[in-house]
Amino acid sequence: MDTSRLLRTTGTVIAAAGLLLSGCTSGGSGEPGAAAASLPSAPPSPDAAALRPYYAQKLTWRDCGVPGFQCSTMKAPLDYANPGSGQDVDIAVSRRTATGPGKRLGSLVVNPGGPGGSGIGYLQAYAGIGYPAAVRAQYDMVSFDPRGVERSSPVECLSGPAMDKYTQVDQTPDDAAERAELVAAFKEFARACEAKSGRVLPHVSTVDAARDMDLLRGVLGDQKLNYVGASYGTLLGATYADLFPDRVGRLVLDGAMDPARPALELNRDQTEGFETAFTSFAKDCAKQPDCPLGKGDPDAVAARLKEFFRKLDAQPVASGDPDRPLGEALATTGVIAALYDESAWPQLREALSSAMNGDGSGLLSLADSYYEREADGKYANLMFANAAVNCLDQPAAFTGPEAVDTALPSFEKASPVFGAGLAWAALNCTYWPVKATGKARELTAKGAAPIVVVGTTRDPATPYKWAQALAGQLESGTLLTYDGDGHTAYGRGSECIDTAINRYLLEGKAPQDGKKC
Repeated sequence: MDTSRLLRTTGTVIAAAGLLLSGCTSGGSGEPGAAAASLPSAPPSPDAAALRPYYAQKLTWRDCGVPGFQCSTMKAPLDYANPGSGQDVDIAVSRRTATGPGKRLGSLVVNPGGPGGSGIGYLQAYAGIGYPAAVRAQYDMVSFDPRGVERSSPVECLSGPAMDKYTQVDQTPDDAAERAELVAAFKEFARACEAKSGRVLPHVSTVDAARDMDLLRGVLGDQKLNYVGASYGTLLGATYADLFPDRVGRLVLDGAMDPARPALELNRDQTEGFETAFTSFAKDCAKQPDCPLGKGDPDAVAARLKEFFRKLDAQPVASGDPDRPLGEALATTGVIAALYDESAWPQLREALSSAMNGDGSGLLSLADSYYEREADGKYANLMFANAAVNCLDQPAAFTGPEAVDTALPSFEKASPVFGAGLAWAALNCTYWPVKATGKARELTAKGAAPIVVVGTTRDPATPYKWAQALAGQLESGTLLTYDGDGHTAYGRGSECIDTAINRYLLEGKAPQDGKKC
């Protein structure tokens, strides 16, 4: 399987905050993210008169070098609490107009997750050509890079070589020196973000992005927002619905997050999710003749993987890049990347087998796709935007290393293999240069039209219980369940799921609450 397709064309999911991302979206394959974000409180009510010029702007569409797609740039106020300041951010937008036949239903805005995933990349590589033909026939397919992401006033932090070092830092410190090294890495990351992106860092919250999405709705000429959001995109969509319930059209929130859970719980829940996904992989692996982790129950398979990680921690193996041997940190990222989509399991078995025989190039390739590292050593700004949004959206999971120590037993219980690394990864927001503006809280979207919330029972990045929680919080939420593996459900091969969502998008008929596929 093409790793780049697995981890990029279908979205990005990143959840809670750390060296590791936390999700990917769906749509045939998937892509990852980092830990889990929650919802900021709404900022002060923006001045309506000062916002009028933004809503009145006209988009100038141009060819953007991808057949069938057009691109434009939308202006948005840097600070919605002071929209008349004259300071703006550029929001990159792309669309593919409805192909027909059939009645045009307006725009369908899509978001792949993250935070930090490029909506434009997702639209042009997957959604605009891979969504069901009937949906593309009647909707203009639209997406945007949220503020701080890639083409939209992007957050910039570390250089390529510095990111190479950052991704290799030991995430399971064994002694005081390794703990100090990890803390220093988080601090250096934060300092670099502040130095290069201090202007935008206070203004890239999920609430800011949701306000941008309403601005986009208005500029596109739509009375209501029709939207499909995956993974973190569900938090963005639910935030929009809570802010603008009267402007909700047809909203699909696939691979849902729970906005009421604080960062510590989100990270621990996600750790459980990856353990669930790994258990499914382990059961399947033990049945395969090429399983490098041997036979036996999932616990035995997990123990062998943990032992392999321990060996890499002591002695990395060659990867084909002399500056980046495969150590425990990169190997763990590579494994987690492949857990987003069960179609990557054969590739994971092959990569693990090679690494156990001294060739770490396969796992390194998976890790690079997860981090969106190009062959020339340049990184997309996924990880930078991910941290910037997560650390602004709610207070950090931990106050310092001692708090991680206290939480470690619960994380290791949640996942003997991944628990320690994911706990330490959640320390990164502790050193963020901008104080969090939001907090975990329920979203109700009182008065909104029916909203479809989709949950996958063995989703690694957004545990099923989050979908149950969000559907319960939203006054008009209806829960659609996919009993399966992988991250998100729409477009992943379930005719039952796809039929239910397509009917909702095309006819406005939401599936019965509690429907299971």
